[in-house]
Amino acid sequence: MKVLWCCLLWYLYFVYKYFEPDVELWLRSLGIALLIGFVLNINAFCSIKGMVNTPNKWQTFRFFIIPFCVSSFPVLVNDNHFFLFFSPILKENMVALVLCLAFLSLAWVSHLAVYRKKSGGKVLS
Repeated sequence: MKVLWCCLLWYLYFVYKYFEPDVELWLRSLGIALLIGFVLNINAFCSIKGMVNTPNKWQTFRFFIIPFCVSSFPVLVNDNHFFLFFSPILKENMVALVLCLAFLSLAWVSHLAVYRKKSGGKVLS
């Protein structure tokens, strides 16, 4: 699950760096996300009713947001000589990586805090 959050942070950083105000780009990405997201949700939940009634709304949302990010990213970085999802500018990749590492560190610290609270303050040996 944390990998998906890191991917989202990476995506958001590069959207910030290379934002394209072209409405057509965003509408096309939204259309792809709706189509693919709907198909993925129907496949996962076996029906529209199952998709709507699931208690796991995060999974439903995730099946829409991932195709949106995947379809908009290549257009955003078009003509900037990216290799896959890596910028040719090392500093930009480092900033995105630091965002991911900061998130992972925060997740780890919060996990430790919850564990300590549940275990009464005992530390693992």
